Amino acid sequence: MQSWSTPFGARYSAASGKAKRRILDEFIAASGYHEKSAIRVLNETRAPKERQKRRRPSLYDDASRAALIVLWEASDRVCSKRLKALMSILLTAMERNGHLKLDADIRAKILSMSAATIDRLLRTPRNATRARKPLRVTPEPRRRIKMRTFADWNDPAPGSMEMDLVAHCGPVNRGSYVNSLVLTDIATGWTEAAPIVVREGSLVVETLDRIRAGLPFALQAVDVDNVLSSKASPTADEQYPGSRRQWHREAKTSERLHQIQQSSAAIEIPR
Repeated sequence: MQSWSTPFGARYSAASGKAKRRILDEFIAASGYHEKSAIRVLNETRAPKERQKRRRPSLYDDASRAALIVLWEASDRVCSKRLKALMSILLTAMERNGHLKLDADIRAKILSMSAATIDRLLRTPRNATRARKPLRVTPEPRRRIKMRTFADWNDPAPGSMEMDLVAHCGPVNRGSYVNSLVLTDIATGWTEAAPIVVREGSLVVETLDRIRAGLPFALQAVDVDNVLSSKASPTADEQYPGSRRQWHREAKTSERLHQIQQSSAAIEIPR
């Protein structure tokens, strides 16, 4: 349709008044189209108008951008709104102390920049200096022990228990204080609680052994919220899970949990 309607469309676009009506009647007779459909087809054959983009010359040259980057670095890379408010004071101080010397034209451009303009001109250096997030190190016990969430219980038999530590520190979470290790059976609601002098992984495992020995049913699975090895006041090694001592402590905890797993059905720790 487009191939033979193009001549009609070109004539229809150039014509006006009665001539346009005559061309429309010719096209309807030749194509059998309804009048409204014929008008739409003839109008579609027009060449689309190209949108003219308004191009303005760039007001800020490379020298202005370089001066802005120097000021941004000197301000410790603050956001554009704060840099805009600080610009006049910072620029005057840097010029007074001999750290920056600008022409009058560039100085006027720097002081007239809006926050949006500062953001636009600093987009490239910001992306170049943005540090990537370090890769997250997964502790060894989490890789060796099967993980499960609280939603995967599916009405278990007695022996599947939720475990958590309750801190008795009052309103201040600082220093050493007693914790309670609390286990609650999912099926029956049976609850066991035992004190722990400090929050440490090996003590948690020992306390879990004592509670397990006194349960009226076999311990089948344990579900906890967090990793077992932690203290009230973490050291530098504890803050970085990839350190040697942290890995060694978690590996010992993991080994003891596997010993419990061999005598029970499973020990499963969720993320």
